[in-house]
Amino acid sequence: MQDAASRLKALLEQVVGAPLPVRLRAWDGSTAGPPEAPALVVRNRRALRRLLWKPGELGLARAWVAGDLGVEGDLYAVLDLVAGHVWERAEDARGLGEALRDPEVRAAVRGLLRLAGPAVLLPPEPPPEEVRVGRHRHTRRSDRRAVSHHYDVGNDFYEVVLGPSMVYSCAYWATPDATTLEAAQHDKLDLICRKLGLTPGARLLDVGCGWGSMAVHAAREYGVHVVGVTLSREQAAYARKRVADEGLTDRVEIRVQDYRDVTDGPYDAISSVGMAEHVGADKYLEYAENLYRLLAPGGRLLNHQISRRPEREENTYAVDGFIDAYVFPEGELAPVGTTVTLLERAGFEVRDVESLREHYALTLRAWVTNLEARWARAAGVAGAGRARVWRLYMAASALGFEQNRIGVNQVLAVRNPEGGASGLPLRARTWDA
Repeated sequence: MQDAASRLKALLEQVVGAPLPVRLRAWDGSTAGPPEAPALVVRNRRALRRLLWKPGELGLARAWVAGDLGVEGDLYAVLDLVAGHVWERAEDARGLGEALRDPEVRAAVRGLLRLAGPAVLLPPEPPPEEVRVGRHRHTRRSDRRAVSHHYDVGNDFYEVVLGPSMVYSCAYWATPDATTLEAAQHDKLDLICRKLGLTPGARLLDVGCGWGSMAVHAAREYGVHVVGVTLSREQAAYARKRVADEGLTDRVEIRVQDYRDVTDGPYDAISSVGMAEHVGADKYLEYAENLYRLLAPGGRLLNHQISRRPEREENTYAVDGFIDAYVFPEGELAPVGTTVTLLERAGFEVRDVESLREHYALTLRAWVTNLEARWARAAGVAGAGRARVWRLYMAASALGFEQNRIGVNQVLAVRNPEGGASGLPLRARTWDA
């Protein structure tokens, strides 16, 4: 009788219509596939049942988060191979529907159903880390819930992943090997301060202030007065302690507050770093108009935001299933051109756009290294399932940035006073070191 790995490999290859590029290790210890290739480990039949009930990305993600599916060898290589050869075919519902018209494919699916065992008749429960997103997106309540899911995992967990800088956005690398993650994050914060033209005594609003890194850096290094707002109570508590430890309580205020409820403008500058992805396409103009209203004439906005490639038909874009269910509930990515257009519609003049795509790939790989090096600690404080979510999401995202499937951009915009004077120097990029 054929072992489980060989049977599974043969059946899957019939369904996807291509050889599997990875080795398979099945629940009975058997292996099949190229011996030199990294291995996808199917630890139990439940992993197969998850894939049969949810073919494609979400089924794979559920199996991974639950620990039913694992990897032996290079995680990046497995993700790259699976995404290129299997994932995309399984995600293409039309392609799958066409394939099921083939008698051999239908026979292979029946074989997979038998291999999964009698329990295949009942769908496995999703892992507890999965969020059920409601119908009403981007209300104040749903935004608070989404932010809490992502950021209130525990400050101890984020200390493991992010390291001492506690900055959860892409760093700024001079060269891939010439600096540490902490130095690269310092350089990113300083770049933002220089782009904003911060001077002593100015007022800075940091929207989505995280654990206070930007607020502390700007107050300490540039002498500005900072208001940082976040919806995460855990972030706010951590940031307030950092501010107190630095002796900056007279210059930095951290609030648990929705940016839409900030009314104490005008501010001389606004930083929004890694926050706008949570706003949503339907609310983005409102977001831009709120920030415009809060700026003084001549004030600058630095909007640091992940982007996606534009679709030929924009109305065909769907939110990523795994990211929406496990990482950023209600998160949405827009092409950088859309972001620039909406900022301009709100009244801003866009003065500079800088892509940091490769920088984010390097940052994510550094975070994955941190997580893997202290895996027991991370799993102990956040749970093994949550740690697996972050490992998968960060490794897959690193590949996404490297392969230009997603990007990240810093957009510098200004609220011009009447008469149109931007207040920026004639020479562009005076902030470059």
